[in-house]
Order: sequence, then structure tokens, then C-alpha cells
Amino acid sequence: MTEPLVLRYELACAADHAFDVWTQHLGAWWPKGHSASGDPATRVVLEPGVGGRIYERTSDGREIEWGRITMWDPPRRLHYSWHIASDPSEATDVELRFVDLAGGRSRLEIVHTGWDRLGADGSSRRDANTAGWQALVPAFASAVAASP
Repeated sequence: MTEPLVLRYELACAADHAFDVWTQHLGAWWPKGHSASGDPATRVVLEPGVGGRIYERTSDGREIEWGRITMWDPPRRLHYSWHIASDPSEATDVELRFVDLAGGRSRLEIVHTGWDRLGADGSSRRDANTAGWQALVPAFASAVAASP
């Protein structure tokens, strides 16, 4: 069994603000070119609510789905399937928790599971996603700190 990937980051904002920036402003902070297409002009979209898509819209208007919202509990929790640059049958599961801390700060807790669905590739995909999250979350943390 491949262990879940569990990451925690402290943020310089309240949990409700962090949830809002993640869900309503994803395209504003998502790193350019970190996409299935590699198109640096890609726009990243998260459709709110259960069943909403997470997808990229390329500069030529093509939409490439990355996942679907499976739980929507603002402003504390968000779950989605995740299959950026892979087939939806290879989707893993992402749970995000936004937890208030003292002093107007919060913690983002990420639990990324479903690696066993990927068979022999599960462990290496987990490792690759560890690096992916470590590259992605600093962009998010900068966005929440910079916005009111």
C-alpha cells in the first residue's frame, strides 16, 4: 500500500481567505506553464460546488480537464479528483483543509491519496506529486499574503 501524501503549510491569512483564493482565484496564482498543455497563456479554472470541473483553457480555447470537485465545504474543506496530464481513470484524490490558527494565520493541510489505483506507478507518481506540491504551494502562499 502506498502511503497518503500529507503536507502542512502555515499561511499568513485566515482560513476563509485562503479557501477563497484557492477556489475563486486559482488562475491568478497558478504557475504559468504548469499545465497539461504547457501553454504559458493557459487559464486555470475551478468551478465551485460538487461536480465542478478543474480545468485549463488554452490560448486557442481548448479545455483540458484536470479533475472534479467531490466535496465542497466552504470555507474549511475541499476534495477533488486529480488527473492533470493523465487519463481520468488514473485520478488520485486530493483533500484540502483550511484551519484557523491564532493571530489571523491559518494552516493548509493537504492529504493526497489514491496512489494504489496507479498500480506499479503509484509510488513514483506520489514522489513526483510531492515535488509538485512543494513547487505549487509557495505560489499560493504568496498570493494569500499579498491579497487583502
